[in-house]
Amino acid sequence: MEELRQLARSAGASVVGSVIQEKPRLDPATLIGSGKVEEVARLAEQTHAEVLLFDHELSPIQQRNLEQAVGRKTLDRTQLILDIFARRARTREGRLQVELAQLDYLLPRLLGKGVLLSRLGGGIGTRGPGETKLETDRRRIRQRIQSIKREIERVRRTRRTRHSGRTRAEAPVVALVGYTNAGKSTLFSTLTHAEAPASDQLFMTLDPLVRRARLAAGQAALLVDTVGFIQKLPHSLVAAFRATLEEVTQADLLLHVMDASAEDMAEREESVNAVLDEIGAGDRPRIDVLNKIDALGPERRRALQDARPEGVLVSARTGEGLDTLRDLLLRRLELAPTSVRLRFGAAEQRAIASVYTAGRVLAHEADGDQVVIEAEIPARLVERYRARFA
Repeated sequence: MEELRQLARSAGASVVGSVIQEKPRLDPATLIGSGKVEEVARLAEQTHAEVLLFDHELSPIQQRNLEQAVGRKTLDRTQLILDIFARRARTREGRLQVELAQLDYLLPRLLGKGVLLSRLGGGIGTRGPGETKLETDRRRIRQRIQSIKREIERVRRTRRTRHSGRTRAEAPVVALVGYTNAGKSTLFSTLTHAEAPASDQLFMTLDPLVRRARLAAGQAALLVDTVGFIQKLPHSLVAAFRATLEEVTQADLLLHVMDASAEDMAEREESVNAVLDEIGAGDRPRIDVLNKIDALGPERRRALQDARPEGVLVSARTGEGLDTLRDLLLRRLELAPTSVRLRFGAAEQRAIASVYTAGRVLAHEADGDQVVIEAEIPARLVERYRARFA
């Protein structure tokens, strides 16, 4: 319920009341049953509430019946999250992906939406296509969905081209993943010295940011800041953001950033793991980064480190533990410099240039039609040049 309140505030709402119900069997008509509907209607009247928010997903029939009974706009958790995403999307790619998820959600709810259809004004739950396509028939919405999917596929192809370029540049890619509001953007800004929006509101980062992070002298990696995950993240959003989340599936290493001060850290970790499995990134190499340790006492810190000996305790805000994290990244990415002596044919200019790109050249000697290079290259590239050893 606290997370639902955070979602509501992130969508611009002020919470005026809440109702919790324990019900062994969900009512197919209203989810909560007629007696509870009357109670909710009275509370909405007393508090002058304009919107009802449900943590459980509502079927089209349940949403329509609730709106008719209470006389107020009614949204479920999925629609609330979609609305926040519509607020946060800045790039064309992000807006396309949000629109696709909204249309997928809207399509089965076109008929008989009652109060919600008649209220085309502002407020949460009405952004994006929710405002402009409510009275569009299913055929035109399906056409728009197919059009968006084609545009997103073009984005995916562009991403693959960029990823190929990064591979040629020999820059390892590290993706930050984690629960929303775990401190990923703050950690990203600290490691890359680049500004990324950070806030205690949920889902501040939707569009992936890619920046170079210097880990040691002459050693760097590309860091990717990605959208945060959440419990019960709508499948339509995961599907719509698959192009963006490809950055995660193609990364050399994942940094799973966790809010160490959160009481439900284990449950949040399970939610993140579920999404990573869903997008095919569950088996990617990763480092657990326990963030916000500046809010913890010594005993709690020791307990966390004992429970996760391979994890790293950091505070992205104060910088504590970041040197340890950089050292671990250097080892896991095999970026430590290794001295090599390589021999090339004088005509192999592209291969010679790759050594200059990948490492630090100490000596370059031409001997007839042969070139001998002494260089320091990352350990991860030694095997690639083993056949060139002089």
